[in-house]
Amino acid sequence: MDWWIAPPLYMALVGVAGIVVWNVIPRSRPNTRLVVQIAFFLAMSVLLLDGAVVPYEITRSGETTARAILFGVAKALWWVHLAWALIGFVRIFLVFEGKPREARLLQDLVVGVVYVGMLLSVLAFVFGVPVGTLIATSGVFAIVLGLALQNTLSDVFSGIALNLGRPYALGDWIVLSDGTEGRVVETSWRSTQVLTWAHNVVALPNSFLAKLGLTNVSRPDDSHGIAFTIRIAPTKMPAIVVEVMRTALLSCNSILKEPPPIVVIRDLNAVAIEIDLLVHVENFGRRIAARNEVFDLVYRHAKSTGLLLAAPPSSIAVSNLPTEETARPPSVTPIDLIRALPIFSALTNDEQEALAATTSVRTYRKGDIIARQGEMLPSLMIVRAGIVVRQLGEGDARMQDIGRLAPGDFFGETGLLAGIGETSTLRALTHVVVYEIDQKSFAPLLLARPEMAEDLAAVLATGMSASGESGAPEQRHASSRSALIKTIQTVFRDIRSDAFWTPGPRKRAGSDDHPTERDT
Repeated sequence: MDWWIAPPLYMALVGVAGIVVWNVIPRSRPNTRLVVQIAFFLAMSVLLLDGAVVPYEITRSGETTARAILFGVAKALWWVHLAWALIGFVRIFLVFEGKPREARLLQDLVVGVVYVGMLLSVLAFVFGVPVGTLIATSGVFAIVLGLALQNTLSDVFSGIALNLGRPYALGDWIVLSDGTEGRVVETSWRSTQVLTWAHNVVALPNSFLAKLGLTNVSRPDDSHGIAFTIRIAPTKMPAIVVEVMRTALLSCNSILKEPPPIVVIRDLNAVAIEIDLLVHVENFGRRIAARNEVFDLVYRHAKSTGLLLAAPPSSIAVSNLPTEETARPPSVTPIDLIRALPIFSALTNDEQEALAATTSVRTYRKGDIIARQGEMLPSLMIVRAGIVVRQLGEGDARMQDIGRLAPGDFFGETGLLAGIGETSTLRALTHVVVYEIDQKSFAPLLLARPEMAEDLAAVLATGMSASGESGAPEQRHASSRSALIKTIQTVFRDIRSDAFWTPGPRKRAGSDDHPTERDT
């Protein structure tokens, strides 16, 4: 048989064609490249069996030079295609696992082993090189190289151990024992890159991570627990303090309701009642917003119920400690709440006091509906004590909570200022006390200060845009700032021109079951 019609020639041609086609297919189509590679490898294997070519045997010495070269090229190409096919199967396995990026170190290790095995096989079965002697010689070189690259190899093998152990994955938020914290964005042979809260990337050597203790706050899920310590002056019974803290956590929008927050009395003495608040947030990135809101709500509820915050241990004057008999809890009057609201900050002290004098008190029992979705409240309601929950849905059994109002928050501003109905149903989650300012009392202030319309429109537009598409069409149309300014001016111009306008009694939703109280 002539060498130019021998199967090894076709094997070589098929192998070269496979390399060319594999490089022509773009890298963006890895699955197509893998299928083509496997097809060419199978074709070469069929030709190998047809020509009785044994790739793991050295070419016989009796062959001519041309045939020996042809056999050598065919066997070398077969080994190359075998290595590529094995690598393709490894990548398919990692893709099916669903975490190809996290297993990149393992993938690179397997690929390296396959290429080394392919190279040694070609040297042994194509060129007849004594592989055993080569390995023994390279072992001495490997020892010298290992001593020179000791730190680098330590990072490499630590990276392999971390990859196999999987204490973290890409996207997980980790906290190190030295205080470093951030989200894992990249892992490599030598280091792991962490994106910190300051939006900086920190490269941590793998050997450093292997020795240092770390906490993965993204496992087993993204929820994260936070603990707060609050010190309250012992002016009331601990049971009352615990109930106030539970109410404060119940009104918090940034913490999870499941698992429920926990209130624990940590210590009790003549100086303070120390309370631990244990809550969970949706993910680690929400902890700062949750911390700020919890502290704000604890302050509001403590002030609305007459609790006093205790001084820190380092600044306690024992002779001046408040007790249950000597404490004078701060009072929360209408003028205090009015001065605390940003929308009234432009008023003078006399105007704020005049507005406070017109307020009235309303109380609601737990479960009372203050206003249903779409109902207009022509009064500004400022929460004095308790929690008001905003709900969406039809029917009491299918209501969904979308937010909660705590002492110092207000509602009814859409009806008071723009004549627009509420975008959600308002229900008393606990016993609620509110201060009410009606439209007639507020109109003279807005007419005397037209510039307040822009501030009020900005506040309303922000609140209405936060409600999304839940409101009625006329509410969404009026949610722009310019439209709200015109609406506010029109409403109060009509009030001023109506000389016979007098406030009358208004029936509230739910008043048939639980009538409200009104004290001037």
